[in-house]
Amino acid sequence: MSDTPKFTVVDRRKFRADEDASPSTESASTPVAPAPEPAVKAGPRLVEPNPPAAVEPETPAAAVALAEEEQFEDPELPPAPSDEELRLSKTAYDQSAERLDTMIRAQNPGAPPPEKIGFEHLAQQLYLSAMMQMGAGTPEGQRPRIDILGARQTIDLLAVLQEKTTGNLNPEEARMLDTVLYELRMTFLELTRMISAQPPIPPPPGAKR
Repeated sequence: MSDTPKFTVVDRRKFRADEDASPSTESASTPVAPAPEPAVKAGPRLVEPNPPAAVEPETPAAAVALAEEEQFEDPELPPAPSDEELRLSKTAYDQSAERLDTMIRAQNPGAPPPEKIGFEHLAQQLYLSAMMQMGAGTPEGQRPRIDILGARQTIDLLAVLQEKTTGNLNPEEARMLDTVLYELRMTFLELTRMISAQPPIPPPPGAKR
């Protein structure tokens, strides 16, 4: 213990540079390691932590903000077609439909001309879809398959159609849409009352109550 004051920092540096010191020199110099290392670590603590802490959090935040702006600026829907594109597409569609009608008439000379599609066809199509979803049209002797949730969505679609076309329908179209919605809603009410009047389905055996 009386020899410990003999160590010097100069010997420690020479050992690092020469890398030829004996094992006894290593053991004697090891206690010196804590002395210079805290001085080396103390310096970077004042300089290094600040720049990364200021730069790293800002970069992801800026990237997230930019991504959010891009989402608002670039919606999922493609850009709306121009008036010229709409005109050309309608012309091409009409020509293609006319060629199809010509082919059908050539194969069936006695076939009537195709019916022109109007607003009443759209309302009737939704009406038939809702009635089928509520069990209408089921063959006799078979149990009807009811999609009550799908029927509600179809009825709601007709309600949206009525709301968006208010003021743009002629009296016959408006009266037809009112009648269709009334019949579907009354059928839906009757069906839901029948469903609610049925006893609840018992849970399967072993299920927790």
